[in-house]
Amino acid sequence: MKRNLTPDDVRAAIWGGAILGGGGGGLIASGERAAGLALQVGTPQLWSIDEFDPAALTATMALVGAPAAPDPHVQPAHLLRTLELLQRELPAGQRLVGLHANENGAETTVNGWFHAAMTGLPVIDLACNGRAHPSSVMGALGLHTEPGYRSVQAYAGGEPGRYVEGVVAGRLEQTSAVVRRASVEAGGLVAVARNPVTVGYATQHGAPGAISHAIALGQTYLDGGVDAVARALDGRLVAEGTVRSYRCEQQEGLDVGIVELDDAARTTLRFINEYMLLEQQGRRIARFPDLVMTFSGDGQPVVSAHVREGATLRVLVAPRARLLLSRTMFMPELYRPLEQSLGEAFAPTEDALPA
Repeated sequence: MKRNLTPDDVRAAIWGGAILGGGGGGLIASGERAAGLALQVGTPQLWSIDEFDPAALTATMALVGAPAAPDPHVQPAHLLRTLELLQRELPAGQRLVGLHANENGAETTVNGWFHAAMTGLPVIDLACNGRAHPSSVMGALGLHTEPGYRSVQAYAGGEPGRYVEGVVAGRLEQTSAVVRRASVEAGGLVAVARNPVTVGYATQHGAPGAISHAIALGQTYLDGGVDAVARALDGRLVAEGTVRSYRCEQQEGLDVGIVELDDAARTTLRFINEYMLLEQQGRRIARFPDLVMTFSGDGQPVVSAHVREGATLRVLVAPRARLLLSRTMFMPELYRPLEQSLGEAFAPTEDALPA
């Protein structure tokens, strides 16, 4: 199916993406600006995966950095620059037929929409992962397991005095580390175009349908609020209270911190951009990639970077089985750096792997 993306799609995608961001996935206002600009400059189209030859090439459009960083700065020109740089690196005679997002989030669900509006390339109804995640490797379709795969990543961002751009190629882990470091040097955030693969590979290892899923969930939220979202995701609201303590610091280009509520259950949330762990009365209630998301007292999604002491929060939990997840969510080795940052083990066990 092919269709034009509309202002109603923008609104729903931002709110649905914010919820599926699970505390990360970028900022709501930034997502609204990026998607709104896309519709001002052109008419981006959303195509389902069956519109493409599986052997044709697509690439991931992403943002890398820490949402709470003090000086993030990505402009529309930076987005197009990354795509230009990446296309220069394609093998002779090959071209991209579409673009896809790295994940669902308030800002990341609409990754690629501006590129599509400006270039005429369609947005593919697919993301590398159907929820937000903290590391670039988690949003890379398991390419780190493919022998001989050469990752190519183009990045750009920063205020004029801190602007960086470049292209890095090599093994996935090493190129991702270089881009993460570039985001720090740029003030906290860079736009990235990365990892050309076939549509067939992205479909097999990613989350097809992720963009339309975010739009549908966003419409559910707009129509019925948090309670309707909980029903749609087979989730539940497990806590409501005032933020007693909030700590957040930037570590290697990521927001790492903890939220503690004053409720009777002593609810504690630990995050690395996204909420990783939810504990009540010292007992673990949910762990990533389960969806944990915070909402204000009046029902607005609140990302981890915008939590503040004294604010009222409601906490939603939804099981991982109700999300569109990439296979990387079930690769224990990708959790090791996150576990080191939090000092907690929470990687999925072998019996949690999908069949």
